[in-house]
Amino acid sequence: MTTTADAGVPLASILPRNSEINDAGALRIGGCDLPKLAQRFGTPLYIYDEESVREACREYLAEFGGRLPGIRILYAAKAYLSPSLAAILAQEGFGMDVVSGGELHVGQAGGFPAERMAFHGNNKSEVELREALEAGIGLIIVDNDDELDRLDWITTELGRRQAVMLRVTPAVDAHTHEKTTTGLRDSKFGFPLESGDADRAVEAVLATQQLELTGFHIHLGSPIFGIEPYLRGIEVMTQFAADMRDRHGYVWQQFSPGGGYAVGYTDAGLPPSIATYATAIADGLRSECERHSLPLPEVHIEPGRSIVARAGVALYTVGGRKEIPGVRTYVAVDGGMADNVRPAMYGSCYAALLANRARDVAEETVTIAGKFCESGDILVKDVDLPRAEAGDLLAIPASGAYNLAMESNYNLAQRPAVVFVRDGEARLTRRRQNYDDLLALELLPEGGPA
Repeated sequence: MTTTADAGVPLASILPRNSEINDAGALRIGGCDLPKLAQRFGTPLYIYDEESVREACREYLAEFGGRLPGIRILYAAKAYLSPSLAAILAQEGFGMDVVSGGELHVGQAGGFPAERMAFHGNNKSEVELREALEAGIGLIIVDNDDELDRLDWITTELGRRQAVMLRVTPAVDAHTHEKTTTGLRDSKFGFPLESGDADRAVEAVLATQQLELTGFHIHLGSPIFGIEPYLRGIEVMTQFAADMRDRHGYVWQQFSPGGGYAVGYTDAGLPPSIATYATAIADGLRSECERHSLPLPEVHIEPGRSIVARAGVALYTVGGRKEIPGVRTYVAVDGGMADNVRPAMYGSCYAALLANRARDVAEETVTIAGKFCESGDILVKDVDLPRAEAGDLLAIPASGAYNLAMESNYNLAQRPAVVFVRDGEARLTRRRQNYDDLLALELLPEGGPA
């Protein structure tokens, strides 16, 4: 049996850590053969290797925990969340960063304790804030003046004291896609530092009766392949913390440099290791705290993509080919932009392999097209594969983050099933939608269907 540790597994650096090629030449993940999973559950199918999720959690805890005495690691739920995943994260000792009442609800449905959650977002509604407070949310990251006022009177009305961080916009460039850059001055997120808004927000929180300011939060964007943006963010925020100490007598207890840690979507673009991120952040923060005579705060980090992306594989069935001589060959699959909009939205690049013929040698360069009514519905452009025919199974690694979180029912397609695999067992964690599900929210015309 060949494993990802061996050179014989194609795309070994981006497939789940427990990937193998079985004796028939098919891809196996978590001890489960993908052709058998396709036969049992159908396609499109999203397969999560549970051990890969757990190993990523443990690596973060070891690398950051070994370098920072006070560290809280909160999973960024926007990357992907289900009750089954929430249960695993709770077992592994993680916290959770949620950005909506829906994420709060789904996390709790998986048994995740609200006191280990932080509530993010740039436009939290009164209803969402009340839900979070009633659930016993551990921390709220306040994003703007309106939210600060709203939270102040709600907590006063409820007689509840609430720990809060202020999200600051530090005007630091993360050098990532413009749609996922969040730390620049021109951003919908956070209190701008340069305008003095962040300083005034500190004054405002300190003047409240019910809100306890624990520290400051920044998030620069995602995915961040470099170390420099984190170091620059730390430099800016320690200076701000020192200014708040000197002007208002406030000393921070907590600080978050955010998340955004990158993953490899192809084997040609691998990110720094978790240890590299951890070393840079820990060393940079210690150095800047010493320079400003600040205590080292408890650090919160928010990995999301880097916990689940590699753990997840999207599996499709090939439906047909379209060969345009001298131009391009399209290979169509039974999924596409409804379950993975990232290539269309961000120009994201993925790799692919034939899951039922993983050992076969590449014969041609093709473009993997989805089934949806958009020319932009392209999953992978110009990938080298064995000749793919109708009925072959195509696997796209690194599909565990944001694919399902951003999915839709475009063309009224049914959302795919999800299975978690471990030790040769496949556990269905989400069934495939059916036609009745498409009508579940609709009010039919009087008299029923025509």
